[in-house]
Order: sequence, then structure tokens, then C-alpha cells
Amino acid sequence: MTTARPNAPFTTLRSWIDRLEETGRLARTKPDVPLEFTLAAIAKRCDGEKATLFPAPGGHDLSIVSGIVSSRSWIAEAMGVDEDEMLDRFRDAVLNPVPWTEVSPSSAPAQEIVLKGDIDVSKVLPIPTHNEHDSGAYITAGLVIAANPKTGFQNVSINRIQINGPDRLGILILPRDLHRFYDAAEEAGEALSVSIAIGVDPLTLLASQAILPIDRDELEVAGALQGAPLRVVKCQTNDVRVPAEAEIVIEGRLLPEIREEEGPFGEFPQYYGPAGKRQVIEIDAITHRNGALYHTIVPAAMEHLLLGAIPREASLIAHLQRTFPSVRDVHLSRGGVCRYHLVVKIAKRWDGEPKNIMMGAFAGHADIKQVTVVDEDVDILDPVSVEWAVATRFQAATDLMVVSGAQGSRLDPSAADGRADKMGLDATKPLEADPFTFTVVHVPGEDDASLDAWLEGTQA
Repeated sequence: MTTARPNAPFTTLRSWIDRLEETGRLARTKPDVPLEFTLAAIAKRCDGEKATLFPAPGGHDLSIVSGIVSSRSWIAEAMGVDEDEMLDRFRDAVLNPVPWTEVSPSSAPAQEIVLKGDIDVSKVLPIPTHNEHDSGAYITAGLVIAANPKTGFQNVSINRIQINGPDRLGILILPRDLHRFYDAAEEAGEALSVSIAIGVDPLTLLASQAILPIDRDELEVAGALQGAPLRVVKCQTNDVRVPAEAEIVIEGRLLPEIREEEGPFGEFPQYYGPAGKRQVIEIDAITHRNGALYHTIVPAAMEHLLLGAIPREASLIAHLQRTFPSVRDVHLSRGGVCRYHLVVKIAKRWDGEPKNIMMGAFAGHADIKQVTVVDEDVDILDPVSVEWAVATRFQAATDLMVVSGAQGSRLDPSAADGRADKMGLDATKPLEADPFTFTVVHVPGEDDASLDAWLEGTQA
């Protein structure tokens, strides 16, 4: 359906859900949907078409929402921009962050209800089990926020978080900023304070995935996307600052020198991430809004994939355009799980340039394992258009580049311990070719809407 673009970004989860409902993009279920598999199955069935609201699932008082940013056009709409402006808007927010502003607990909806002491997270929150072989219930849309023990600057990430016990969570921490913070705390023999914000607005959710230097706070990117400083509040039991409008916040500590079994868990490549001994969070408090909404992301569904794709695309196009001004656009394809396969559109200047661009893309993000470079007349969002360019403008003996044994994604099951072979395809027209050889067939007037009048059964 066609929806009018708003004039301003959506800065709360509830206003965005209202927008989806007003425009026919929110499905509501009957109450008491089972939390084990059934809820995720319904959300996945609606994936990309509608978000889903689950009133009182599994006998809980709180409701669940899923699929709130499961379309590229929805994310652009939440930003308040057209889809072709989305990457530029995100890149501008990364380059021009807006510092957050702190509010008092009495002004923070996230702390309307405060629970401390004897806590059972599974009784307080409706946490689903998503996939068949997942090791249990998982928090999948929680923004994990922690501060660098050495500098005090915060980092925000989304991690898979397993329910290990009433007040105990297992967490997979990849070798990025949070891991460095934890290592520094553990080396000092101390726990690392963390908080998990669940149910934030779509722009803060997206900002959490920004690719930033270690001492840059993703919450400042959220403020830039919103066009005003993000309101944050200090947690009840630690010094972490969290979005004041969050629906739910779990406060706790990453314990030093303790590892417990976590996994397996269904991941974005649509395979299971393996089990292993992982870090552990001990819960100190849970705060939430009155009538809080619990947000869950179904693994490997479009919401999961797009939240990773758009920040990576914005980072990659900025990276490539610094060296190659001929680059016009980039796209991480759905078939490449929005991580591994990149299509780059260029205004070609030299015949060797596409291979240089491939190498630049591989250097821009380790997860990239295939780069296809195409001309300006190719619709990079359309897999048929990209395949057509490969079919008619690519010859393997001259236009294929292979790099073996490079760093790749550890979640790629075909990679050996994260070492992956990379492939580049130059699907551009040779500059010296006879122009008529690559002239695309076209019927004059084929796009003229008035032709419908000639068809029987249609009205003029």
C-alpha cells in the first residue's frame, strides 16, 4: 500500500506502532499466544508485510511487538525521509552526533515501575523461544549498554541473550567494543555494569548498529537521527545511561572469570550459531513503563537483517566514495543475508576500476564475500536486474576476481574458522565496446499508462 511520508522522524516506539496501525501495517493476535515457537511463527509469517502485536502472550500481563522495521521503506519513513535519502541521512547522523541530555527518574517513563531484590526475569517479562533448536528463551532486541572502564564513554550493541536462570543471563559478545570493555574490567578483577534496554524507538534501534570508533556513543547517533538530544536516565543500580523512553530496562553486571553454556541459537545466515562457554550477566533490577511493550526480533527475519544492512551500507558507501567518486550506490542483498553479498553501482571511468572497487569493498567490511559491480542503468535493489547484468556483461575468464583465505564471518558455516574465499564480478560494459552492442531493447511507449485503455475490461 502507498503511505504518505511524515514530516518528522518517529521518536518513540508507541508513536511508530500507532503509525503502523493507522496505515494497515499492524496485525493484532488473540491473547495468550504461546511463547514457545508459536509467537515467532506468527511474526515470521507476517514478516515484511505487517508488524505483529501480541496482547498478553503466554499468560503474561505485558504484550509483545515484533517486525516493527521489517521493510526498507518503513525505516526511511521512520526517519522522515524518502528511501533514496536513507543512507545519506544515516551517514550524516554518524558524522554529526548530537549529545544526549539526562533527565531525572521521575521524568523517565522507563522507570515508572522499579523491581529489585528477588527477581525472576521469565516471570516479569514475556520472553519467547524462537527457533526449533534454540537452547531456550532469548532476548533478541535488547540494546546492551556499557561504559568503557578506562574512559567512561558508552557503547551500544545488540547481542543474543539467553535466559540461564531467574536472575542470570548468558550473552554472546563478539570481539568488538563491548568485549574490550569486559576484558578491561575482568583484568582488574571487576564486574562490568551493563543495562539492556528493550522496546526503543526505531531510530535508536537503528543507531545501535552504527559502525563507530570505540569511544563514540551510539545514543548520540540516535539523537542526530531524531533531530534533538536523546533523553536518557541514569539506571537505578549502576551509572549506565539508558533511553528514558525505553519500555523495559534490565540492569546487571557482567561477571568476571565466569563462563556458562550458551547456544545454539538461530542466527542471521539462517543457520544455528554453535553453543559455547560464554560470559554471564547477573540481574540487579528490572524497570519498565506501565503497560510496557516487550520487543522481540525473530532471528533471520527481515527486521533482523535490515537492522544490520542499512548501517553497513551507509558505512560502505562512505568508505568507497572516499577513494572512488564513481560509486553511486550500494546494496547488501537479501539473498546474501544482508551481510555477505554486496552490489555496487558505478559511473564507470576506466575498465580496471571495478576490480579496485571490489578490493575496497572487501577491505571495508570483513563479512563481505561477494561484490558485484554494475553500471548505472541496473536496479541494484532488483535481483533479476543484477542477474541480467551478470548474464550479459560478465565473462569469468576476464571479469572474475577470487581472493582465497581472507577474514570473513565466523557465522558463515562455509567458512573455515572465519576464513572465507572472496569473489568479485565485474558486470559492467566495456568502455570501448560498440555502443549499439549494449543498447537495451525498448518498445516506444511501453511505459505509457494510457495503453491500458486498449485492453478489454478496462475503463478509459
